[in-house]
Amino acid sequence: MRKRIIRTAAAVIGLAGLVAVAGGCAANPSNGVTTLDFFQFKGEALEDFAEIIDAFEAENPDIRVVQNQVADSETLIRTLLVKDRTPDVITLNANGNFGKLAEAGVFYDFSDEPVLDTINPGVQEILAQLGTAPGEVNSLGYVNNANGIIYNRAIFQEQGLDVPETWDELIALCETLVERGITPFATSLAENWTAMPSWNGIGAYYSQDGFFDEMRAEGEDVGADAQVSFEKDFPEAMARQAELFQYSQDGYRGASYDDSTSLFAQGGAAMMLQGIWALSPVKAVNPDIEAAIFPYPVPEDPADRMLVSGVDVTVTMARDTPHREEALRFIEYLFRPDVIERFAASQTMVPSVIGAELSDDPALQSIAPYFDEGKITGFIDHQVPTAIPLTGIVQQFLYDDDASGALRTLDNEWRKVAARTITPTED
Repeated sequence: MRKRIIRTAAAVIGLAGLVAVAGGCAANPSNGVTTLDFFQFKGEALEDFAEIIDAFEAENPDIRVVQNQVADSETLIRTLLVKDRTPDVITLNANGNFGKLAEAGVFYDFSDEPVLDTINPGVQEILAQLGTAPGEVNSLGYVNNANGIIYNRAIFQEQGLDVPETWDELIALCETLVERGITPFATSLAENWTAMPSWNGIGAYYSQDGFFDEMRAEGEDVGADAQVSFEKDFPEAMARQAELFQYSQDGYRGASYDDSTSLFAQGGAAMMLQGIWALSPVKAVNPDIEAAIFPYPVPEDPADRMLVSGVDVTVTMARDTPHREEALRFIEYLFRPDVIERFAASQTMVPSVIGAELSDDPALQSIAPYFDEGKITGFIDHQVPTAIPLTGIVQQFLYDDDASGALRTLDNEWRKVAARTITPTED
């Protein structure tokens, strides 16, 4: 109990205090016990990791793991890196900011570690697309989320409806629901981020084959006449996103995320344009709802459908930790099938380890084949520089339906970022 209190307290200490803890506790093993600083970003996983740590320490009495969890993890990890106080073991959300850190070469290279061979290659590819140090593998994907169309299985069964496999089938399904007096989608736009799941889910198909690599290569030349650009490549994606929002409930533009999840939970709409993370607030309203997920059916051939997925938690370690052996032992424990299965089930996520079993949650079971077959791809907004106000631009587009203006703005913002960050090379 004392251990749990100590570790939980670490989650609420101030920035300066945590920097001090991270800089000191791992460097002073005593009585043959090595202390590892475990930097952990996910507040809702604090208790899950505390239980894992207790079990690990019981099997490894020569190692003590101190879990440090804070809300603003991205700011803090940068602070620790600048102060040369990188924690021994680190979990982060795998986004664009994480990719930049990995590219800077501050994390360990797992290329030759056996644990890497236990992880779904599709998960590691998502991480590689975000950024790595040249030729290295700088983190290990732990659990994944899923972004798609959530649907109420009971409504589908009662109405005799099948999951659509093509875009035309999806629109026909929406029309059928409208004819029967059922709202197809519970959506919201009061918060700008709620516009992004559908933009990611649809846009993923228009950004394959190195689209963002080519965008970065174009730099300041991105535009309507460039080889690639938002104006050139994304008009159909935007049109399709707008088409789906037309099947929303009345007043969706002013509705909040909580409004939309509550509406769906109460059977007021058949589907949601959201990700698996939305099931937690949905089930808080209706614990008995049977919801599942299908990917956006954009391709003409159903066999080409992909599930957009993000690495919700990725695990890494300091490149130069003085406790390499102990840190690797803890990481290897984290990736044991029985350990990761319990964690993923608790967090309603997909475990990355090959052969690890999913919980029996219908939503997770519905997306399992896409992970098994490697038909997953990452969130494309992670490829867009954070200086570009992407979420606001997409939200405004869904208000005014001006796709051309939104795409011009995205290209213009991309050019401005490129002008500030790309140094011309001399011939």
